[in-house]
Amino acid sequence: MTTKVRKLKALLGMQGTSDPDLLKQLNAAHDGMNGNSAFSNPPVDMQTLKAGIDKLTVLVTDAEDGGKRAISAKKKQRGEMIRHYTLLGHYVEAASNDDPAVFHTSGFILSPATRTPLQPLSPASFEWIDRGPLAGQVVVKPKKVPKALSYDVHYGVVVNGAPPATWTIVTIPGSKKWTITDLTPGTNYAFQVRALGRLGYTDWSASTNFICG
Repeated sequence: MTTKVRKLKALLGMQGTSDPDLLKQLNAAHDGMNGNSAFSNPPVDMQTLKAGIDKLTVLVTDAEDGGKRAISAKKKQRGEMIRHYTLLGHYVEAASNDDPAVFHTSGFILSPATRTPLQPLSPASFEWIDRGPLAGQVVVKPKKVPKALSYDVHYGVVVNGAPPATWTIVTIPGSKKWTITDLTPGTNYAFQVRALGRLGYTDWSASTNFICG
């Protein structure tokens, strides 16, 4: 049986990283790769990297007073250093030859191997139920459930407080209001809603009773 070797990937994408964290990662890469025989031919030499780190450190401090020129200079240097960091990260991926022990000596952070598993949807419910514009109509509005694909609403007649013996179901493509027609005015109906996600349906909500106008 052949064991599949995990392809190692460096955690890059530093554009949204704060200045202190970016400097921390740049210094970690420099310290890990400088003089490291596993990474003897980097696309950015360590002297250039260190000079760029020192320059960015000064510009970060200068930009703290809010001056436009200082902020612009820091932004430009940030972009240059992120470019260097990205180039070095891809070089480390290749030079490590998918060996985690070698990779970790570089100072780069290994990108997580597992994706976040899908989570069940939150319980479904109605935002409101109201009378429709015409007799025999009821308008329902499901409450938005994050990541829901669609909603099912079913309804049935309540007799002497007992749950409906039969239900009629409609599917709503989103959490928009939906008009249910052909109901009997003056009749008490029970309404329930459920949401559909990538893992399947939620449970039906608790019944909401509403007398059709």
